Amino acid sequence: MEQKKEDKRQEKKETPEQSKKTEEKDELTDTLKRLQAEFENYKKWNAKEKTEFVRYAHADMIAQLLPVLDSFEIALKNTADKEKFIEGVKIIYAQFHSILEAEGLKPIKVVGEKFDPYRHEVLMKEESDKPEDTILEEFQKGYMLNDKVLRHSKVKVSGK
Repeated sequence: MEQKKEDKRQEKKETPEQSKKTEEKDELTDTLKRLQAEFENYKKWNAKEKTEFVRYAHADMIAQLLPVLDSFEIALKNTADKEKFIEGVKIIYAQFHSILEAEGLKPIKVVGEKFDPYRHEVLMKEESDKPEDTILEEFQKGYMLNDKVLRHSKVKVSGK
């Protein structure tokens, strides 16, 4: 290979300085091509990693919910005694609720609070002896995940 390069230089009648510059250019071009190939490989690897992450991102949460699923199956098999069934469903609710709380879910406080448009959604206004924009009733619970509102509370507020 070196011989071919030398032959080309002699055909063109390159000076040693030009020959050195040509060599450097060839070397840099080769390095650039390698870097481009490495970057393309990195992009492909990164895309694959991202796809895998999204695909299995909820695996831990689902694993935590499997006991709740098991409890539901047991409860549904034992529906003969209505009182025990109701008690079982209450236990399952508590189990499910504690898993969600451990993950950062918390209900938004509403009744008696002042209306906050970032956390509450007004469905009704009603005259009341309470100060204006005080929440009187909750129609649907709202929830926050850590500091982000997942679902606004649907409420009735005092107003004129």
